[in-house]
Amino acid sequence: MPRLVMKFGGTSVATVERIRNVARHVKREVEAGYDVAVVVSAMAGKTNELVGWVKEASSLYDSKEYDVVVASGEQVTSGLLALALQEMGLKARSWQGWQIPIMTSEAHGSARIAAIDGTGILKGFTDAKEVAVVSGFQGMHQPSGRITTLGRGGSDTSAVALAAAIQAERCDIYTDVDGVYTTDPRIVPKARRLDKVSYEEMLEMASLGAKVLQVRSVELAMMHRVPTYVRSSFDDPADPKLGTLICDEEDIMEQQIVTGIAYSRDEAQITLRDIADKPGIAASIFVPLAEANINVDMIIQVVSDNAATTDLTFTVPTADYERACAILNERRDEIRFQDLQGATDVVKVSAIGVGMRSHAGVAARAFKALADKGINIRAITTSEIKFSVLIESAYTELAVRTLHSLYGLDQA
Repeated sequence: MPRLVMKFGGTSVATVERIRNVARHVKREVEAGYDVAVVVSAMAGKTNELVGWVKEASSLYDSKEYDVVVASGEQVTSGLLALALQEMGLKARSWQGWQIPIMTSEAHGSARIAAIDGTGILKGFTDAKEVAVVSGFQGMHQPSGRITTLGRGGSDTSAVALAAAIQAERCDIYTDVDGVYTTDPRIVPKARRLDKVSYEEMLEMASLGAKVLQVRSVELAMMHRVPTYVRSSFDDPADPKLGTLICDEEDIMEQQIVTGIAYSRDEAQITLRDIADKPGIAASIFVPLAEANINVDMIIQVVSDNAATTDLTFTVPTADYERACAILNERRDEIRFQDLQGATDVVKVSAIGVGMRSHAGVAARAFKALADKGINIRAITTSEIKFSVLIESAYTELAVRTLHSLYGLDQA
């Protein structure tokens, strides 16, 4: 029988009544002839509550015990859903990450999946026609035997990885939205749900601010070519909508030049003034930041008229801004910059589309449109299928609306 992985997020399982609704979605697919594995998140708000308890118990907590505590939220949900399915007359059992097992690295709190042995789940399909209800977000570091967690949004990653491991026909990610949109509908009411989006485009969208899927889950879907749907758990289980299919670029008949507009408020700008323009200076700035696990994104270097000094501007996540400034100030004598200036009132707005590969002047049109609206661009980065601009946060909504209209995304 064909296999299907279904994943339900925290809002989808927030109450016992919603868990019953999830069970109805699962029952529909079982009756359609699928062997089903369901991956669940913790009930909405539970992970934050558990993290709060950890911090209350110990300000300098052991990351291994942190994982033991926060992984328990998914365990509760998996047991409750298995009970709800049994109540509906289906055979079901819950699986914890260590029982499958989902084997991971030892990076507690942000572990990466190394391997999944789906033998037990497949045996349940074959021998008992049993629905497997899997606790997402969690795994096990085999050498130590300790529970690990995959980082926020890790249940998406669990689901896609499991789909690849058991060779599922597809992976359906159920959320509180009915698919992937051309941009945030709260900013642009005319934003449209996309029927299909390529793996590459979704990867860029996820990394540039779209919160629909965790970046790592999209990477795994692309790597293992797992067709992945984003669907709404709040649809009527008897009449569900298809949602958005994330698939190979070749499976999309018509591609627009730009597929979507994303934005991220999680940006802070740092500018170092009058740095000596000589070999090794960039390394003296960015190596210490990398060693501190601070991700640097947009980088702009401007050489002065005398060619002896340069100004360097780059962005870091807002949460790392103070730490990055402290690291740079500690190395002021080594880097030899005259001044450090920073700003946290900035936002990154990005346009994504595989059509950019074959069309010239896509970004130039955006720069002109933003200038016509009086929006100043502080930094720019580009790649083959996207470009991003850094602007003042006060202009976020105006910039998103301007670009959304510019590339014809308002049109049905």
